[in-house]
Amino acid sequence: QMDSVFFANSGAEANEAALKLARLYAHQQGFERPKVIVMEQSFHGRTLLTLSATANPKAREGFYTLDDDFIRVPFGDIAAIEQAAHDHEDICAVFVEPIQGEGGLNTAANGFSYLEQIQAVCDTHNWLFMLDEVQTGNGRTGKYFAYQHSSARPDVLTTAKGLGNGFPVGACMVRGRANGLFGAGSHGSTYGGTPLASRVVHSVYDVLVNSDIMQNAVSEGQFIRDSMVDAFGQYGVSSRGAGMMIGIALPEDMDCSKLVDRARDEQKLIINVTGAHVIRLLPPLNMSRDESSQVVERLINLLKPSF
Repeated sequence: QMDSVFFANSGAEANEAALKLARLYAHQQGFERPKVIVMEQSFHGRTLLTLSATANPKAREGFYTLDDDFIRVPFGDIAAIEQAAHDHEDICAVFVEPIQGEGGLNTAANGFSYLEQIQAVCDTHNWLFMLDEVQTGNGRTGKYFAYQHSSARPDVLTTAKGLGNGFPVGACMVRGRANGLFGAGSHGSTYGGTPLASRVVHSVYDVLVNSDIMQNAVSEGQFIRDSMVDAFGQYGVSSRGAGMMIGIALPEDMDCSKLVDRARDEQKLIINVTGAHVIRLLPPLNMSRDESSQVVERLINLLKPSF
């Protein structure tokens, strides 16, 4: 349970709010130029500050991003966070995705327990523990928020995408030591939290909590992952993700440059390739078994020529 929420219009705006909160928090601690720990292969948005937090150097190229304000560590490596704490006295927060969407559907080796480890380090050093659930939130992984697969509790939580089921809305939620940092005039959004946006969010919430849609996301997502590994596991194909956040990891030496176009043109299937060699699927949470089977069939037809 969170204490307060700031509504925005997108995930990037929600993440921008979170990073501004971290700076205000650091200002209260007396830091002159605070730093936030972020992960390699992360993605947090395309505004200047969220782009600065994003790992992809290609995405940052030419924008004179604020790279000195961030410390990048390998995703899933708690020792690297502890080493950063030892090396820097001006850290105020850790900002992390429970599953890295743009980075290749990456999960930590110890799963969501990684979040509990991060929270423990943050509590030890009095940092803000901030989660970017723009992509993982709102039932996508089979829980309302992905962190609920663990016992971790963030100080700051951002979300968007599924929050409005297609309607442009984002949210930055806070609790505990992060609550009350924004005062009158310190942040705002003309269209954030309008009556229409709020009603949409409430309606999506009602559907998610009063139906079996999240359980469906778990079963159908697992069916797709298992089916693809059954078909191509002998060629080194593996699966990643949770619920309806599905990653099909292809061999690293495989040319994936034309897969997106071929999927669209040949199979009438919308996919993405992230992390250079991982097919990312984010299907509707209410997809039926018949529809899941169609996805599997079309993916198999797409990939067969490559093997």
